[in-house]
Amino acid sequence: MAKLLTIFCKNTGTYEKVPVGTSLLELARRLDIKLPYQLVTARVNYKSQDLNFLLYRPKDVEFLDCSSQSGHRCYVRTLCMVLAKAVSELEGCDLSIEHPISRGLYCTIEGMEQPIPHEMIQKLKNRMQEIIAADEQILCKEKQTTYVKKLFAGRNNDRKTTLFDTLGEPYCRYFQMGEFIDYYNGVLMPSTAYIYLFDLEPYANGMLLRVPDIHDPNKLAEKIDQPKMFGIYDEFLSWNKLMQLNNVGGFNNIVSKKDQQTKNIIQVSEALQEKKIAYIADMISNRPTGIPRFVLISGPSSSGKTTFSKRLSIQLMVNHLTPITLSMDNYFVNRVDNPKDENGDYDFEHIDAIDHALFQEQLAALLEGKEVELPTYNFETGRREYRGNKISLPQNAILIIEGIHALNPVVWRNLPEQALFKIYVSAITTITLDNHNFIPTADTRLIRRIIRDYRYRNYSAQETIARVASVRRGEEKWIFPYEENADVMFNSALLFELAVLKKHAEPILAEVPKYCDEYSEAHRLLKFLSYFVSIPERDIPPTSMLREFVGGSSFRY
Repeated sequence: MAKLLTIFCKNTGTYEKVPVGTSLLELARRLDIKLPYQLVTARVNYKSQDLNFLLYRPKDVEFLDCSSQSGHRCYVRTLCMVLAKAVSELEGCDLSIEHPISRGLYCTIEGMEQPIPHEMIQKLKNRMQEIIAADEQILCKEKQTTYVKKLFAGRNNDRKTTLFDTLGEPYCRYFQMGEFIDYYNGVLMPSTAYIYLFDLEPYANGMLLRVPDIHDPNKLAEKIDQPKMFGIYDEFLSWNKLMQLNNVGGFNNIVSKKDQQTKNIIQVSEALQEKKIAYIADMISNRPTGIPRFVLISGPSSSGKTTFSKRLSIQLMVNHLTPITLSMDNYFVNRVDNPKDENGDYDFEHIDAIDHALFQEQLAALLEGKEVELPTYNFETGRREYRGNKISLPQNAILIIEGIHALNPVVWRNLPEQALFKIYVSAITTITLDNHNFIPTADTRLIRRIIRDYRYRNYSAQETIARVASVRRGEEKWIFPYEENADVMFNSALLFELAVLKKHAEPILAEVPKYCDEYSEAHRLLKFLSYFVSIPERDIPPTSMLREFVGGSSFRY
């Protein structure tokens, strides 16, 4: 008689006796798990596992579909492997997944002319459909790292072997689909038949891999035009390639040497940002239609808007202008009047959390040369106060306004366009783990926020992670749709920053209890940070964007 173990299924709220060695997929069938969308993965004791995972001890299990963050990532990774296999069948070619754009993934093909011919993209799409229809099994294997390195080295994949070297683990896992092998930094679905929706179409010089909408996985995420955002990615990717640093393995190799080259990366990265800020200041100062009176700076949470506004102010002073800084947070409505979300909680990301009528009224008065008394929001009492802070705009003065809603037309629709200059700031990560594993921009910002909240707001990592879903909903509704309204975009991410943030984030994430929902995300981020060789922050200048999060800034916040 087979030995039994007890499993608690969070989906059904029941305890089940199952034979030792039962797979998650077998358990899902046994319990007849019904989810709103396609079953793709599961959390086992709050860690993501693939559906072939075998149960040998008592566990808590939660099955997930494509509408969860973990499930969506699993689906996209599997889709990437199918595309990678299709591209690998072209002689001398390899897939390069560059970055997210237009709610999909921008991809190029190494070893092929650019732009990629449209007929080739259609051929790859047809081949992907064949692989999916064949229901090819995807096996997760774990072997000694030396053995795995030889496997990939035999296929001329130096980037993956370099990554394995820097991880320093005796064993590592990889994925196999028929004769094709690949590496991904997370779990995949059991077979290609689990993929039910995708598209592949021309985009710029490459192609766009379109994926299901996380909010409604039965349809593709709606494609949006993002020419300015694409330009920022393209600009920084070209700099990365010039420095011969487009993947983490190569970066780690340099850092491990502990020589001048690491300092050079820091100095060049910081210099590039300063040069870009100076360029933006020149755009403002020399605008053909006249110097704007208001500079509106927007961007998602933890994008470095505050430090950017301070550094921009310095460059504007160099150009003989007098900057005055203003935070839109001071225009919050009294907390009792703040909109609430569907759960009855205050929705601080809502556009109506800002008194935009007062905001426009005061800016219009400033344009007319009047003096206004600015409000100050008291976050402890949840009320707006007036403390005698009065300003006017002399001839050479310019008002620097920072806030998440600064690019939303609602807040400036009654102001003359010529008075405005709009800037979008975000941490747009341009380095990849390897050619098939990109780094989501949201991960960099989340790590920044976890460190900042812990250091300056007395929030634990668990509390910050618990707020992520709400913050992302607010960003998707109130920030991202207006990013292309910007006159210019600024990338606040630094090539080396994750190697610096690592030592700050790891002990904070390690405090998240292993028995809560937030542990799944904490565990994923800890694993992600393990790919980076840590570097000390002593060479980071006090004006760096990173200082806003790790401390040591020469600016006052």
